[in-house]
Amino acid sequence: MNILHILSQHQVTGAETYAATLANKHSEAGHNVWMVSDTLTTATKAIYISSPIGKRTFLQRLINIIRIRKLIKQHQIDIVHTHSRAATWIGYFSTRFSPAGLVSTVHGRQSLRISKRILDVYGHKVIAVCDNIRTHLCSQLKMDAAKLCVIPNAIDFIDTPPSAQDSHTKILSIVGRTTGPKGQRTAELLSQVFPLLLKAIPELEIRIIGGEANQLPPEGQIQLYQLQKTYPDRVQMIGFVTNLPVWLAQSTCNIAAGRVAIESLLCHIPTVALGEADFEGLICESNLSDCLASNFGDINAYTKQNPLDYERIYETLYQALINPVSLSPELSLSLKSLYDSKRVADEIMEIYRSVTMRLKHPKHIPLLMYHKVLNEERTSKHRVYVTQKRFRDHMQSLKKRKFTSLTFKDYLAFRNGDKPLSEFPNKPVIISFDDGYVNNLDLALPILQEYGFKAVIFALGDFTVANNFWDIQNGEPEDLLMNAEQLKYIANAGMEIGAHSLSHRDLTKLTSEEAYHEILQSKLNLEQLVGTEVISFAYPYGYYSEAIKVLTKQAGFKMAVATDRGGLHIEQDLFEVFRVAIFPSDTPWKFWKKTQNWYRAYYMKKRGH
Repeated sequence: MNILHILSQHQVTGAETYAATLANKHSEAGHNVWMVSDTLTTATKAIYISSPIGKRTFLQRLINIIRIRKLIKQHQIDIVHTHSRAATWIGYFSTRFSPAGLVSTVHGRQSLRISKRILDVYGHKVIAVCDNIRTHLCSQLKMDAAKLCVIPNAIDFIDTPPSAQDSHTKILSIVGRTTGPKGQRTAELLSQVFPLLLKAIPELEIRIIGGEANQLPPEGQIQLYQLQKTYPDRVQMIGFVTNLPVWLAQSTCNIAAGRVAIESLLCHIPTVALGEADFEGLICESNLSDCLASNFGDINAYTKQNPLDYERIYETLYQALINPVSLSPELSLSLKSLYDSKRVADEIMEIYRSVTMRLKHPKHIPLLMYHKVLNEERTSKHRVYVTQKRFRDHMQSLKKRKFTSLTFKDYLAFRNGDKPLSEFPNKPVIISFDDGYVNNLDLALPILQEYGFKAVIFALGDFTVANNFWDIQNGEPEDLLMNAEQLKYIANAGMEIGAHSLSHRDLTKLTSEEAYHEILQSKLNLEQLVGTEVISFAYPYGYYSEAIKVLTKQAGFKMAVATDRGGLHIEQDLFEVFRVAIFPSDTPWKFWKKTQNWYRAYYMKKRGH
């Protein structure tokens, strides 16, 4: 995949580090990555192109847009990923009427201009780095929640043992830019808090890391000079450093926000969360969820900034310096997993693939759900069958209209770049059968092969289940299920085997442990039987919940299908894929209607969704 990141900045920011980390991980995975920005300090494997993205004159913006459009065409860019407000506008106009998808990561609060609501400049998918940003975008910018997701910063963790320090010295470090809101916070601490701490703790040394003294607000510069004069060698201006974890690990306590707070915590140093928006206090188990939601004080959901309680800040820092307490090993491990750069990069790559797939085929793909194929009509309460004649009519109709059948493995192969998207069929259809009946093998398979179609068979993982006992209990006739050998045969005939749980139990009525066993064990059993990965899952009875979807993903499935629920497009939720049920009453007209691109939207409107 060809990826282009756009930033606007003149100092090192968290957005730059984030983008550079993603670029490195995606480059290591074999993707081609470019980065356009005013400046770039962080080491990256991306190809860097300098451009004044932050210069907001009309002429310069136009030049930037023309330049980016040329890059998109020249390098066949698949995804443009923007990381700042100025970059978002450039990305929006650069990708208009181009084949490139647009993804934005929002690192902070956004201006509430009505133009952003009208034009929807943030692109096809928007990543918020914390929950408060997501709330802000939904509530104040009225952004569609369906296009939003929360993915935290990507951080490369380096095992850095704390440096030896004089046991008689206590070091308090504040880390962040000295410009903008963060610089203002530092100026306030220099005036209201640091003098009290220096007086109360004679062995205290304060370090200001990440910016220059002359970039502080004027009142901050004056106060810094006075403190350095009053307490020689005890207030140090360190400036920008490249080996930040080493400096963090030297401290007794760190004041930080955003990604720096995480790096500090994982150096096992007590960390006080103070950011552009708020003061969260000493980070501990009791306030960790609030700290995560605000990106450790950088973002409020509804207000831009809260006034600081200097007395509370003083007391918090004093106690943290006198009696330092760090996070438990369990919480540290959990945080490391949450912010792990590879995990985050993989999740964002999934977004890139999803956006690219929707651009390639923006229409609804018909997904047909069959159950049984019978020789003749029968009396049936649920009517989950078609006759062999009707099934032949359906397949003949698809063939005549030049549909190409896909399995879920085929779809993911295109989506993940294993097959070129240029070869994705113009009229795809996915044919599926639930439960794995013997009649699928005896009556449906020959017709599928006759018309050159493939199908997905959702089978049970317990091969001792011989029939549809769940329907028999409700007065339905008995129908036999395929045994292990029959399933192997139909798989070898080119059909994809998906899982339909272990024993067809209602997962929503089980404990999470029981449900997970039903889901995971079905996958393991079927994979052992057919010798290939089983990637798709069908919820028994079509019943599921958000918790069941999470368990299905945890079990290793890549997709899961519903019945009458799901989005307008597969990519809206790979674990809630809409299928249309096929019944014996589906005449050629009804079948034609159910296989149209507009049918999903029609179905939703008809049911009042």
